Amino acid sequence: MTASKLNLTNRTIVLGITGSIAAYKSADLCSRLVEAGATVYPILTDSACRFIQPLTLQILSKNPALTDLWDESEHNHPNHIQLADAADLLLVAPASADCLARFAQGFASDLLSSVHLATPAPVLMAPAMNGKMYAHAATQANLKVLRERNYHFVDPDVGLLACGYEGVGKMAQVETILQKVVEVI
Repeated sequence: MTASKLNLTNRTIVLGITGSIAAYKSADLCSRLVEAGATVYPILTDSACRFIQPLTLQILSKNPALTDLWDESEHNHPNHIQLADAADLLLVAPASADCLARFAQGFASDLLSSVHLATPAPVLMAPAMNGKMYAHAATQANLKVLRERNYHFVDPDVGLLACGYEGVGKMAQVETILQKVVEVI
């Protein structure tokens, strides 16, 4: 599905980016969402910033790329509440094993997890990690908890992973994520 065929006009998407080598794909995803008319607010975890620079997402989204729970703007509501209220969708791509655990357990120790707890918007996650991490019982238990809470997922692809292993764990293709965004939103 090309972005030109998508119509996300008047839709606000908070794009969470977590610590995975697949974070580089979030730049393309952000660009395609904006091209489709969405207002995109990127949030990068500390780990995500090791893989991709916030400036890249800020330029592509035309909005500040936020990284810090404690870096507040000049409006009356805290950033995490304003973003949570504005979101039509919380999209986390890539979603690391750490992010899945934080969301499943209800942690609010950073900006992304705080927005997650405060938003009534649907949550769509695209996991990406080493296949052994994805298959681990703890990760699978966290996925089960989140599915029981009606979270939406774009399952990871199978293939050659950045770590050199072959298996499940590659973040789904941007096209696949975009199709799921349209279904969920």
